[in-house]
Amino acid sequence: MTHYPKVSVVILNWNGKYFLEKFLPSVYNSTYPNIEFVIGDNASTDDSLAFVKEYYPTIRIISNSENYGFAGGYNKVLEQVDADYYVLLNSDVEVTENWIEPVIEMMERNNYAAAQPKIRAYHKKTHFEHAGAAGGYIDAFGYPFCRGRILHLAEEDLGQYEDEKEIFWATGAALFIKSHVWKEAQGFDSDFFAHMEEIDLCWRLKKMGYKIGYCPTSTVYHVGGGTLNTSNPKKTYLNFRNNLFMLQKNLPLAQAFGVIFVRFWLDLLALLAFLAQRKPKDAWAISRAHQDFFVNFFKNSRKRKKYSATENKIGRYKKSIIWDFYVNKIQKFTELSANNF
Repeated sequence: MTHYPKVSVVILNWNGKYFLEKFLPSVYNSTYPNIEFVIGDNASTDDSLAFVKEYYPTIRIISNSENYGFAGGYNKVLEQVDADYYVLLNSDVEVTENWIEPVIEMMERNNYAAAQPKIRAYHKKTHFEHAGAAGGYIDAFGYPFCRGRILHLAEEDLGQYEDEKEIFWATGAALFIKSHVWKEAQGFDSDFFAHMEEIDLCWRLKKMGYKIGYCPTSTVYHVGGGTLNTSNPKKTYLNFRNNLFMLQKNLPLAQAFGVIFVRFWLDLLALLAFLAQRKPKDAWAISRAHQDFFVNFFKNSRKRKKYSATENKIGRYKKSIIWDFYVNKIQKFTELSANNF
């Protein structure tokens, strides 16, 4: 690259001193020449900001007055950041050498609005990580999955996804996005608080006609579950609620009613499965998610927008990933038929 657009790497922090101590050195040593580092803080009560001020005095700190969650927190912080590209990076991510350059080069060359690097698991570095893997996709009923990860099963990285690829959604753990596109789309939906806000944003970008990409020549390692671990009932609640919000906001009206009707029955099966596993709090979380969907029904209806561009549907899977996984026993992305995309 001869031209280096300005990149702001923005880490949203909430009581995350442990992760900042562990992973900030790798981020701070990034070699990209036109870069700034920002810590956006969601009203932390630990001494994480004192740590940053002492050991990284050149890093800019933007403090929010309260904990606005992942979605609202980033919205507040990025209002105060001026750059060509934002990189929204989780605090529990270890980056590798030269992780920024290839993504920016790919985005400039292919005119991608947003993109992600390869996401591997920090605690199992030979394998892809749940939140993004080698690029995000979505099935006919709104279930997200990835190249390299279907439902809870993550594949070993054997070099099977080494091609640049246009995808449906890019992970929020390491989201590269052009600043003007972020502003045009009005950022995340703050009502999501956390979980699936990046998929909702990417869906809106696709409806605006934009492209989203996966860059295989950049790798980061994600711990995952750094704020809410995978068995947390609050995470269950947010995932089920936000998925319904996203479907209502982004699907064509008639299709939204049909898909959400099916999802209610599939969610009921999930609720019963949690009860069978003696996880009543997770079962109640699904029930709460459905209740909140109806409470917010008219509010989310007002968020539906008409877009002048033709929707970019690349990355949409026409079948059910749940059916393929449990009935057809498909466990790897490469086993899915290309005709169904």
